[in-house]
Amino acid sequence: MSTPKDYRLSQLDQLEAESIHIFRESAAEFERPVLMFSGGKDSIVMLRLAEKAFHPAKIPFPVLQVDTGRDFPEVLSTRDNWVNRLGVKLVIASVDDAIRDGIVVEDGKTSRNRMQIATLLHAIEDNGFTAAFGGGRRDEEKARAKERVYSHRDEFGQWDPKNQRPELWNLYNGRLHEGEHMRVFPISNWTELDIWDYIGREGIEIPSIYFSHQRRVFERDGMLLSESEWNTLRDGETIQERTVRFRTVGDITLTGCVESGASTVDDIITEVATARVTERGATRGDDRFSEAAMEDRKKEGYF
Repeated sequence: MSTPKDYRLSQLDQLEAESIHIFRESAAEFERPVLMFSGGKDSIVMLRLAEKAFHPAKIPFPVLQVDTGRDFPEVLSTRDNWVNRLGVKLVIASVDDAIRDGIVVEDGKTSRNRMQIATLLHAIEDNGFTAAFGGGRRDEEKARAKERVYSHRDEFGQWDPKNQRPELWNLYNGRLHEGEHMRVFPISNWTELDIWDYIGREGIEIPSIYFSHQRRVFERDGMLLSESEWNTLRDGETIQERTVRFRTVGDITLTGCVESGASTVDDIITEVATARVTERGATRGDDRFSEAAMEDRKKEGYF
């Protein structure tokens, strides 16, 4: 007597299927969608999912990067590799250009990360995008845990956490009025560990700084920050060379690394499985300004 085959999907297959469904539904529903693409691990996984969702056709929407002018060169290189391989259109919204054009003001106090908000909203309005795919995950941070898969933004690009649409039975309401747009989060239900499991399974190219390497760093507010022309040392801070890797990537002036010897995806999976702090909580200085730092930025129009 033969044993019945098990046709149940694995957890990763279920997550993949859900994300592909969201991509297809959104592409069919919204007139001008765009995928926000930083070149980090989450946005790369999203691009891989979009590739699968529309194969053998090309991805039917462009990708948008908000360039702070302070991005890691390894991340920008990986971004270009993906864009060139897939043949998708890359739209770059530059904070430097936004400063030059008077869209944002560089006052010496506001971080480049916060300047991304107005830069992003201007790019969405200028290009007429009606939906923007983002790589936010609910396990990252408590404000992102509040957000729906379809996250409505008003005519000013703002998010109201108390006025979100129900998503019973995975039915999404994409109705928009003039000037509004939707943020869509296809990997909302994934965890950091799911992302790494998927990267390993798919053999996905990611920036080298996610793996263990030697780097000149200094300690500030409990984080290890990279030596760079934009990071001015304060009194008592000294440069040391350590073996580190990044759990998340962003503005080089605010993104910390962690000491680690994890040089392969399997090593990272083991490390993440035992971590007790999320990647943003451990290494993103922009989330440490206040208890509600992320939620405040999201209300204004952040990713």
